[in-house]
Amino acid sequence: MVTVLMGVALLGMAFSQQDDNTPVSSVSFAVVKDYNGKPIRNAAVVLHAVNKKGEQEKGGLELKTDDEGKASYDGIPYGTLRVQALAQGFQTYGEDFDIGKPTLTITIRMKRPQKQFSIYSDPENDKKNDGSQEKTPPKN
Repeated sequence: MVTVLMGVALLGMAFSQQDDNTPVSSVSFAVVKDYNGKPIRNAAVVLHAVNKKGEQEKGGLELKTDDEGKASYDGIPYGTLRVQALAQGFQTYGEDFDIGKPTLTITIRMKRPQKQFSIYSDPENDKKNDGSQEKTPPKN
């Protein structure tokens, strides 16, 4: 509860440059596993206002998902909103959304971590895992 209240204050400061006539939206989030669609509980959903230059404003808001993988926030001004989601055992998610309707539902599909790629590995030799040939160093 304290995190949400601190986040609300910070998000309020980020949106403080908006005039009183700016319409606002109620935004709901559903955070699910990409491979089976099941909800992810206790995921962090971080919201940041983005200015007209595409730069992220200072401050922000962190929400936590409930047991059904859902979180929501009322009072998001129309415009660009940067959304990040973090959950243990999943890749970090990030995307910008244009907020322009009174209500909006955003579904975030979290993926499992992927194998990292390196400029120093040789995919052909990586396929041969029998130890019969040593890996060759990368060519310059």
